[in-house]
Amino acid sequence: MARRALPASPASVAADHGFMQEALRLARRALGNTSPNPLVGAVLTRGNRILGRGYHHRAGQPHAEIEALRDAAKNGERVAGATLYVTLEPCCTHGRTPPCTDAIRAAGLRRVVVAATDPNPHHAGLGFGLLQAAGITVTTGVLAIEAARLNEAFNHWITERTPFVTLKIALTLDGKIATAAGDSKWLTGESARRQAHRLRRAHDAILVGRETVQLDNPALNVRLGKRVVFRRRIVLDSQARSPLSAQLLNDDGAAQTTVIVGESAPARRVAALAERVTVWRAPLRDGRIDLVWLMTRLGAGKDSPPVTSLLVEGGGEVHASFLAAELAHRYTAFLAPKILGGAAARRAVGGEGFSTLDSCPRLTGVETRRFGPDLQLSGRILPGGTSAA
Repeated sequence: MARRALPASPASVAADHGFMQEALRLARRALGNTSPNPLVGAVLTRGNRILGRGYHHRAGQPHAEIEALRDAAKNGERVAGATLYVTLEPCCTHGRTPPCTDAIRAAGLRRVVVAATDPNPHHAGLGFGLLQAAGITVTTGVLAIEAARLNEAFNHWITERTPFVTLKIALTLDGKIATAAGDSKWLTGESARRQAHRLRRAHDAILVGRETVQLDNPALNVRLGKRVVFRRRIVLDSQARSPLSAQLLNDDGAAQTTVIVGESAPARRVAALAERVTVWRAPLRDGRIDLVWLMTRLGAGKDSPPVTSLLVEGGGEVHASFLAAELAHRYTAFLAPKILGGAAARRAVGGEGFSTLDSCPRLTGVETRRFGPDLQLSGRILPGGTSAA
C-alpha cells in the first residue's frame, strides 16, 4: 500500500528545499554535456546528513540516482530507509540504461522527493506510480519552477521535437550591433564575452547567417580557459556564397559545421563548400531558407544527432526571420554602454519590423545580470498578441 505523506512542518519544508537546491547545483555541473538527455542531480540523505551525491554526466552514462547510490556505497553508507532528492521524475523504462525506479526499490529507500515531473507525456507520472506501489512515499513539486528553468530546452524538445531557440545579441544603447562598415569587435568587455561563451557551451548548436561569416569571420567555438571546444555550427547561406577561406570551413571544427543552402544554389559553389563541410539543400520561403523545415530536420536527428537547443547569434536579418516565424523562445542581449548612431549602422533586429506595439514580441520572466560595465538581459519570448499568464 502506498504511503501517504503527512502535512509538512516548516522545518521539513526548509530541509527539502535545501537538499533540492544541492541536487539542482549538481545537475548544473553537466551543463552542455547531457543532450539529448536532461540535466539531473540527486542527493541521498538520512536526517540532516547527506549520504551520497550524483548527477547525470552525459547520455548513455548512469543516471543521477544511480550515481548517488554508488557514491553512498563508496562512502560506506547504508541507504535502506534513506530519502532521495532528485530534480526529475525517476525513469521507469528501459533505454540506454535500466530503469532508475528498479534501483530505488531495490535499495529500500523510504522516501523520494522530486522537483519536476517527466515532460514526456508518454512517461509522465509512471515513475511516481511505481514507487508509490512499492510503498515509497513520494513528494513532488519541490522547487519545480527552478527545475523547469534548468531543463527548459529539453522540455521543449521532448514534446515538440524541434530545438529550443535562444536569440543572442551584443548591442549598443541605441540598438546597433556594428558600424556601417561592419566593425563590431568588441562591443562588450571581456567578462560579458566569457558569459557569451558559457551560453555557447550550454547549447547543442550555434547558428549565424552568411553575412556574419563574410563580415566577421567568426570561429563560433567555445573558449573558456585554455581549452577550445567546438559545438555544432550552422550557417544559413541560401546561394552558397560563404567565402571558402572562412575559419569555420577550415578549422578543427569543420566536421561539425553544416551550411544550409537553397535548392537553387549554384551547383559549383555548393560542391566547393561540400569539400570542406556538410551541406544541406533546403526549400526556400520568400527567398530565404525555410526555417520551419530546418527546425524540424534539426530536431528530428534522423541523419545526425538531434539539436535540442540552438543559439542564434545573428545577424539582424536572421534574428528578424526567427521572430517573424515565431520560432524563437528566449532572447538574451548583452547591452554595452556605448552609442554608435548613424542610420547605416547595423541594427540588432532587421526585417520589416512589426506594425504595432500589440503585434510585436515581448519578454516575460526577465532576468538581468551585470558583467563589468555591460548588462545581460534575458527572458522568454511571447509572440505578439499574447500576454504573460
